[in-house]
Formats: sequence, C-alpha cells, structure tokens
Amino acid sequence: MKDGGRKQGAPSPCAACKLLRRRCAQDCVFAPYFPADEPQKFANVHKVFGASNVNKMLQDLPEHQRGDAVSSMVYEANARVRDPVYGCVGAISSLQQQIDVLQTQLAVAQAEAVHLRVRQTAPFWNPGHSPTSPTNSGSPSSKIIESHHAKPIFDMDMVDQASYGDSIW
Repeated sequence: MKDGGRKQGAPSPCAACKLLRRRCAQDCVFAPYFPADEPQKFANVHKVFGASNVNKMLQDLPEHQRGDAVSSMVYEANARVRDPVYGCVGAISSLQQQIDVLQTQLAVAQAEAVHLRVRQTAPFWNPGHSPTSPTNSGSPSSKIIESHHAKPIFDMDMVDQASYGDSIW
C-alpha cells in the first residue's frame, strides 16, 4: 500500500527527498504531492522555485489548498523550463493569439454565409418588375400603380454585380 508516495513499513523517499538526498520523514510536507514515481515533477519545481521556497509556501497554506498550489507551481515550473523568459505568460499569450485568429476566421465565415444567403434569395426578388395585370397594362390606372412601385433606393442587382466576384473579406 502506498501512503503519499511511500510504502508502509519500508519508507521510500518521496521525489523531493530523493532529489535533495535526505531522509523522508513521516510528516514530510512534499510526500503527498511529489510521489517517488514522478521525479521530474519536483525536479522542475525545485529548479524554478527552490526547495526552501516551496517548503515555506506549502507550510503557510492550509492543507486543503496545498494540492492546488502544487499544481500551479508544477505548471509554472514546466512552462519556465520550456520558455525561460516568458513561462506560462508566453503560453497564455500564444493561446490568446490563437483565439483572436479563430474569432476573425469565424467572423469571416459568418459574413460569407450571410452573403451567400442574400445571393440565393436575390433571384426571387426583382425590383424592376411591376405587379400590373395584363388587362390593365395600357390603361391610365396601371401607370398610377407603376408610379407607386418605384425602384427602391437600395438595388440588390447592383450589389450582386458589384461584389460577388471575390469574398469581401
């Protein structure tokens, strides 16, 4: 059975005590969070923060918050090992840039979808066509009807011819 990285009866040191070459005490603050089978986890944390600082941070926290603190330190330490200058801030910045690019691509795709919907409905709408009946086509009353159906200010045919060559984005 394991208890915080150590076997009952035969104490095997946690990853922290093994790296620091010291005997792992029963009340070792590192043992629950840095098991012996994950030595690189503590190695990176030790390289970035130092064992003494990690020990102080863990001692100052209530036990129920220590696991989250260790997870944060491990994440930051691994990010610092990969990118010594920016650490996790570099990773966050990279992810933010990816979000910005994807949001732009989504906006373009949505605009093109609207553009295609407008284009598909445009042939069914003919602004130059007057709803006169064939029996009244030459009568004065048909001219009155035609004058009430003047061309709209925004002509869809003009839009179709002007902007359907390439994407506007």
